[in-house]
Amino acid sequence: MNELIKNRYDFALLFDVTDGNPNGDPDAGNLPRVDAETGMGLVTDVCLKRKVRNFVHLVKGATKPYDIFIKEKSVLNREIDNAYIELTIDLSKAPSDPTDGKKRNKDGQAQGKEIDKGRSFMCQNFFDIRTFGAVLTTGANAGQVRGPVQLTFARSIDPVVALEHSITRVAKTTDERAETGGSEMGRKFTIPYGLYFSRGFISSHLAAQTGFNETDLELFWEALKNMFDHDHSAARGMMSTRKLIVFKHSTALGSAPAHQLFDAIKIEKKDGSKPARCFADYSVSIDRSSIPQGVEVIEML
Repeated sequence: MNELIKNRYDFALLFDVTDGNPNGDPDAGNLPRVDAETGMGLVTDVCLKRKVRNFVHLVKGATKPYDIFIKEKSVLNREIDNAYIELTIDLSKAPSDPTDGKKRNKDGQAQGKEIDKGRSFMCQNFFDIRTFGAVLTTGANAGQVRGPVQLTFARSIDPVVALEHSITRVAKTTDERAETGGSEMGRKFTIPYGLYFSRGFISSHLAAQTGFNETDLELFWEALKNMFDHDHSAARGMMSTRKLIVFKHSTALGSAPAHQLFDAIKIEKKDGSKPARCFADYSVSIDRSSIPQGVEVIEML
């Protein structure tokens, strides 16, 4: 199972939210993200990757080779320094950030070899670097990694309505506030219901560069299927993965354009006269007659 993946994959992820805020925008008072022109809801790729990282960290902990590089309160430069320490490379001679004006190693060829060693070490030990890539030039320079797995923004199938709710708090944070009496007002935002569609791509060529293997791939699929079940909060309401449709190509280069495969997925609202309020209000089908030879359709959910 530790064999490197040899096939290209494209995949579609459908998930929904009920009475929650799937991805608040901090620049808009934490309102749910929307396309201003169409009213379609949006969830960023960064948000989805965060949930994958959290699931893997929950399942595997900080054990190598499944540790997570981008995690809460992690000091990234320290992790890169630790890589060079474990490689027994003197930090004072380790390659530096090329933008900081300090080139600790004057030998460009030797520096390049050390960067390759540092990058390889980080890929071997951190699941999210092997999967999504990372910028490792912020301290001791370990180069940049372009990950084999990429996701698009998720976009809702229909326009969403962001509702604003007033809430109150009777407990006070300070003695001065407690003396004022009464309750304090607050706000929260929810979407009554939204079904979101995200597209993903997995490159076997980039997987060969990072070491992303079949075991990593299985863990990634498990994360997409289960990540919302371990990420519940009052703000996010009820979120669930509803469909995970994988297109496995017979070759590394692929047998069809990704857009042709995604266009074969048909999502329709059963009753257009009323707003959707649950997944059962939609029908999801795949036009298998439009799938070319060399592509296997796998419905994981």
